[in-house]
Amino acid sequence: MGLLSSAGTGKIVRIVGKMDGAKYRDILEENLLESARELRLGRRFTFQQDNDPKHKAKSFPTVFSSSKVKHELVANYSHLFWVQGSRPELQPYMLLAHTDVVPASEDDAWEVPPFSGDEKDGFIYGRGTMDDKGSVMGILAALEYILMKGYTPQRGFYIGLGHDEEVHGLNGAVNIVRLLKERGVKLLFVLDEGSAILDGILKGLDGPAALIATSEKGATVLKLSVSMPPSHASMPPRETTIGILAAAVKRLEENPMKRLFGLGPEGGMFEHLAHKFRFPLNFVMSNLWLFAPLIARIMERNETTNAFVRTTTAVTMFNAGVKENVIASYAEAFVNMRIHSAQTLKEVLECVESTVGDPRVKIEVVYGFDPLPISPYDETSFGFQIIKKTVLDMFPSMIVAPGMCIANTDSRHFKDLSSSIYRFTPAIYKPGDAQRFHGINERTSRENYEGMVQFFFRLFQNCDIKKLPESHTSVHEL
Repeated sequence: MGLLSSAGTGKIVRIVGKMDGAKYRDILEENLLESARELRLGRRFTFQQDNDPKHKAKSFPTVFSSSKVKHELVANYSHLFWVQGSRPELQPYMLLAHTDVVPASEDDAWEVPPFSGDEKDGFIYGRGTMDDKGSVMGILAALEYILMKGYTPQRGFYIGLGHDEEVHGLNGAVNIVRLLKERGVKLLFVLDEGSAILDGILKGLDGPAALIATSEKGATVLKLSVSMPPSHASMPPRETTIGILAAAVKRLEENPMKRLFGLGPEGGMFEHLAHKFRFPLNFVMSNLWLFAPLIARIMERNETTNAFVRTTTAVTMFNAGVKENVIASYAEAFVNMRIHSAQTLKEVLECVESTVGDPRVKIEVVYGFDPLPISPYDETSFGFQIIKKTVLDMFPSMIVAPGMCIANTDSRHFKDLSSSIYRFTPAIYKPGDAQRFHGINERTSRENYEGMVQFFFRLFQNCDIKKLPESHTSVHEL
């Protein structure tokens, strides 16, 4: 494996035997380049990916040998595929996924080793199975199969597989976008990971619902810090750096951002779903203009649905102190915030400054961006309606609605290439599955993986129509 950083590729390390989390951590500790250490990712942060083209070529030989497919590496580790269509006058679309993952440790009580890919009770376990290697494998397996069958798509399309989505996609997705811009590419629509088919997660909803996210929240990471001269623990000051900063963090947690439910794309989502809720929720959801404040108060009680209500605040890191008998001269905390579509980054910063209310606490923006524009989802929106049709091909009675992605994806970098960006993973998630994302025992069922392959196989063919039928309505007519 190669250890990478912004300075390039580090020492190449040969692995003998099966790779596991412990080996990853040992290799990182011994070989991590200084430029990567400066990211403050910590000892437990690892990338687990396999971007060697010959390995993917072994799994998908037709994809890598077909004259219809052009493949290139971008920024050394990301992949860009161009699948040529038979009708070049048709505007291309693009599918996105990513190969990198977040940390995983065998010490965290995984049922199977997190990098083993073992199957247990009909589920494939491993870091990345949900986020986002299921999509990577689903797209490539579907393309492999359709090429093996001799099918030539009429509408050409791109596939972009980023290698650094979990650290903002600044090398992978950003450079893919740069290349496409240089080539004058404009995309009909973009489809990335994001929302999914939710079964039993939205309480009171009659049956599962496929939510195609038409936007995603903005985000920012803030660094809060306090400095003062060091002193001895035997003669402590009235307030310490740790105490001052802890109080500021506590104020942020005790005073969440204001409720904004109904003012973003989540409003359209619940209006589309209203008729599927049982009484009296169907009446309430059909009249958000009146009941939105009540719904918000109910939804904020649950950590999952609270994300639809407001800009969320999560204190993720707190660092201070060098010795147990020394008063820390410096303390810092990092706060991760996901910005609701009805707010801006500037407004959020003003709220944080007001809530902290202490000039001794320095507030810095590590990075941040506003929420993404809302993509169209009406009856004339080709991308949304084609994705919807593909879902209905597989699940004819499924309710399909626009939604909001509460996390962030590589797709946000593509907003200059298309105004129609959608975030949808063709997998069914049930109560408890949300906690597996970036958590322990991440897994995907065999049925979900097979469904992903089938979804993309159908999507390739469904995109071959020139335009939507004029009579297309919310009923499945295509």
